[in-house]
Amino acid sequence: MPENPVWLIDASIYVFRPWFVRQPIVLDSEGNPVNAVLGFLRFIYNLLQTEQPQHIAFAFDISLQTSTRKAIYPAYKANRTPAPADLKMQFQLCRDFLDALGIVQAASPYFEADDVIGTWAKQQRNNGKTCMIISGDKDLAQLVNDGDIWWDYGKRTPLPPGGVKKEFGVWPAQIPDQLALAGDVADNIPGIPGVGMSTAAKLLQKFSSVEVLLSRIPEIGLMKTRGAKRLQELVGEHQDTVRLARQLTGIYCDVPDVPLDLRRKDKDLVQLQALCERLGLTEQQYNLWKHV
Repeated sequence: MPENPVWLIDASIYVFRPWFVRQPIVLDSEGNPVNAVLGFLRFIYNLLQTEQPQHIAFAFDISLQTSTRKAIYPAYKANRTPAPADLKMQFQLCRDFLDALGIVQAASPYFEADDVIGTWAKQQRNNGKTCMIISGDKDLAQLVNDGDIWWDYGKRTPLPPGGVKKEFGVWPAQIPDQLALAGDVADNIPGIPGVGMSTAAKLLQKFSSVEVLLSRIPEIGLMKTRGAKRLQELVGEHQDTVRLARQLTGIYCDVPDVPLDLRRKDKDLVQLQALCERLGLTEQQYNLWKHV
């Protein structure tokens, strides 16, 4: 594990997971459901208590409709239903709680949380820091450099670059190429029909990148792979799709107007207590949060 890394958290998945868990609905003092908030807080508390990070930041998504990827490909993430109002409210409570804890959190109206994390990772590396990239989304594994870790916290084994290669069949920098070839159903990104992540990995093991692959299509048919000739035809037929997809799968690392000082600040104890009271947390729980 890196020594004194910067912790960069893809927040949304750790809100969505408790939201989708079937359990009795818990209401706040205003009668709003807060199951997702409470699940998110359990995740935060465990991370802060166990890891005691000094530099940490959470990235959120706020507007899919205005995202740069949507402008490139209008069908991007069109398979996702908009978040209901009570879930949006819970996202805001999560962000308010982070503010009260003195923890940096940010979002961009034009770029996604992945891009915010990519920007932070680039900036922190320029300062000689290593990064713990916390997410359940394999897309973010593309950001892992030497010394960094990608980790679906509490769910999977932490993966350094070699671990990413073992898990996904490609090196971190090749993940956007792999997704461009195979497509990404979760984000509604098209790929080459019949080409999955495993076949995409085999292509990238030989050709290193989409750019190299598309410049050497006739060589695909010479690969010692079952159906190599058909694979060559498919790549040739879907070159434009792959080029489009590659614009969507890469993470942008120069998002403007995001906070760059990721050190924990002093807590706002007044705001923290008010939020604890609203969420129905006990005085004992408030005291735990006050000292975490």
